Amino acid sequence: MSDDLPKASSLPFAAIAPSGRILRFLMRQPTSVFGLVVITLLVVMAIAAPLLATHAPYAQDLTNTLAPPSARNWFGTDELGRDIWSRLVWGSRITLSIIALVTIVVGPIGLAVGTVAGYYGGRIDTVMMRITDIFLSFPSLILSLAFVAALGPNLRNAIIAIALTSWPPVARLARAETMTFRNEDYVSAARLQGASDLRIICKSIVPMCLPSVMIRLTLNMATVILTAAGLGFLGLGAQPPLPEWGAMIATGRRYMIDSWWLVTFPGIAILCVSLAFNLIGDGLRDALDPKQMNRR
Repeated sequence: MSDDLPKASSLPFAAIAPSGRILRFLMRQPTSVFGLVVITLLVVMAIAAPLLATHAPYAQDLTNTLAPPSARNWFGTDELGRDIWSRLVWGSRITLSIIALVTIVVGPIGLAVGTVAGYYGGRIDTVMMRITDIFLSFPSLILSLAFVAALGPNLRNAIIAIALTSWPPVARLARAETMTFRNEDYVSAARLQGASDLRIICKSIVPMCLPSVMIRLTLNMATVILTAAGLGFLGLGAQPPLPEWGAMIATGRRYMIDSWWLVTFPGIAILCVSLAFNLIGDGLRDALDPKQMNRR
């Protein structure tokens, strides 16, 4: 019986590509290197925030309000005399927390819905995909606004709202991948061996969908950051005095004509991190492409 089972070489290349080879491929791409450097700096900044911050993030100095960038305050101060650099550093923890929590929720939900719908097909597929279409029919930011308005404006509810609006594209992708793999020889071999549907989905289908889902989640992180910043800017996300980047821009917009640093530095932080995740996602997509990898 073992001779009739499909060889590992017949499985999709993306599912068996060694992580070391993928990393080497990414390191050869300048755009991917930029993304990796920015994300590494973000993680280091979040971990070492107490060491990198020059001031306490909530410390006010009313004698030094709206001060421009200087040796004392590298990125200037806000309307309450709080150090912008220190608040950006501590805000990186909030950004990473949002990304991590949303990804932890969105990945399993989207993967479960997509694989079940794609594997069984029929009415199950129709019902699940129509529910997915309902979520996809609304712009994610508008739908997030609706959820936050119903749940209440705070960081926790903003994370829940973003997660509830981010899983449908992952489910669609997982469904498409599952419909491709469900008729493969190794799945048929698992059925002949008496494997249950749950075991086939978990052991044979899900691992094949993971590379594409990981790429989608990486690209989705940029949207998560922008949505969280948008909610914070509108006052429906993180609430003052939390040093969330979008909320910092919302607070500083009243003074941006004369104090440009209030919105410029948080905006650059959002831009760089969002761009970095997009570049890493593009790099992973190329790295997991057999045609690209075979050229190396």
